[in-house]
Amino acid sequence: MRVVVLTGAGISAESGLATFRDSNGLWEGHDPIQVATPEAYADDPALVQRFYDERRAALSRVAPNAAHEALARLEQALGDDLLVVTQNVDDLHERAGSTRVHHLHGRLGSAWCTTCDERHSWAGPLADRPPCPGCGARALRPDIVWFGEIPYGMDVVEHALWSCDLFVSIGTSGVVYPAAAFVHWARGTTLELNLEPSSGASDFVESRQGPASHLVPAWVDEVLGSGGPGSS
Repeated sequence: MRVVVLTGAGISAESGLATFRDSNGLWEGHDPIQVATPEAYADDPALVQRFYDERRAALSRVAPNAAHEALARLEQALGDDLLVVTQNVDDLHERAGSTRVHHLHGRLGSAWCTTCDERHSWAGPLADRPPCPGCGARALRPDIVWFGEIPYGMDVVEHALWSCDLFVSIGTSGVVYPAAAFVHWARGTTLELNLEPSSGASDFVESRQGPASHLVPAWVDEVLGSGGPGSS
């Protein structure tokens, strides 16, 4: 059984990371156009760097929750037949034990040098313009896919969706493309696990509502217990 899991901000919200669109979300007090576009970075790089430095610092204060841990447990059983595709830029999947994680929108723990085009693991701030570990240029930016930029590795995702037996969407709004279209690209059956029905809930064969920390472990138990996708 080949499974592709898409995760969004909802899976990390229970770990204490703010989502983008709730009333207390990440963009409150920040216009996305001011902090998450190439134009914003060109206009005020210090503001953009501070915004992501704050997010990187917040990430260091939280831990994976039961949903992340359940997906790591599923990988232990399925191995290469499971791919987690995440819209999140945190590292909570990896810290829970998952190794087959594809970050569509980049990672907070990575810095991209726009001079030498190399990417480096990064845990500290970037606002003080530290030198690139590779070339020495002070041209490091967050390794984040901003609005107007192309998500990473779409060919990998498309191939996985076309060949999967089950596609599961967890904690996503269903309004951010191209991820919102993945349910239509998947060749197998489809399941949504979300706090409330997403904008595309009706496109899934089945949609279940509730906290990810409850729904995901229960679903993983079903899969491992039955040997089949989407069993109830």
